[in-house]
Amino acid sequence: MEQLNRTGLEEGTIQVLLVEDDERLARLTTRYLHEHGLVVTVAATGNDALLESQRHVFDIILLDLMLPGRDGLAVCRELRGRTDVPIIMVTARAEEGDRVLGLETGADDYLPKPYSSRELLARIRAQVRRARGRTGPPSQPVQTGRLVLDPRNLRVTLDGKPLHLTTYEFSLLRVLAERAGRVLSREQLLDLVKGSSDEVFDRSVDVHIFRLRQKLEVDPRNPLLLKTVRGAGYMLALGGEG
Repeated sequence: MEQLNRTGLEEGTIQVLLVEDDERLARLTTRYLHEHGLVVTVAATGNDALLESQRHVFDIILLDLMLPGRDGLAVCRELRGRTDVPIIMVTARAEEGDRVLGLETGADDYLPKPYSSRELLARIRAQVRRARGRTGPPSQPVQTGRLVLDPRNLRVTLDGKPLHLTTYEFSLLRVLAERAGRVLSREQLLDLVKGSSDEVFDRSVDVHIFRLRQKLEVDPRNPLLLKTVRGAGYMLALGGEG
């Protein structure tokens, strides 16, 4: 494992855990990110990644899907069970099914190889801004019925009980809550959440909606809060009531 540090790190420096077994790619990626002010820790295996995630606090994790031993999906699943840190899954497997599986496992974004370093950096910054609550001007809590969102602290409560959401899930729910009672198409949701990918595919919204329902609804198969309007999109029930 390799860690690059800079002296005099300013507040807000992005700490990255790069999980990549290709030494050359890891070295090139680390160099590029370091040149742009990011601090990078490299782990070559899934087990090393899990160990590093316990030792240090990271702002974002770049996770290769194809790893020796424990693969990226297993690592993502375990990480998501104990942290909400943004995870970008990076892999040569670019089929839609692989992307959906990665998102269902808990990844916030999915970047197929080969990728440009500039795009990777843009996605990292977008995810970290979202996680730090800097996607826009500071705003007051959003309340719709039993649901309350605190954008400053990225906290959500339903009936006074906290919900544990990933940063992307929070952003998606915030967009819906601010427009409760309105039907939003997949394209509108992608635009409003300001997804970082130029290749975002519609089913990614479906996956995140599915995950939100698992946390919001008593019966996710028959949602009362987060509704599907067939052929049109999704809507958060006005007042947060079913």
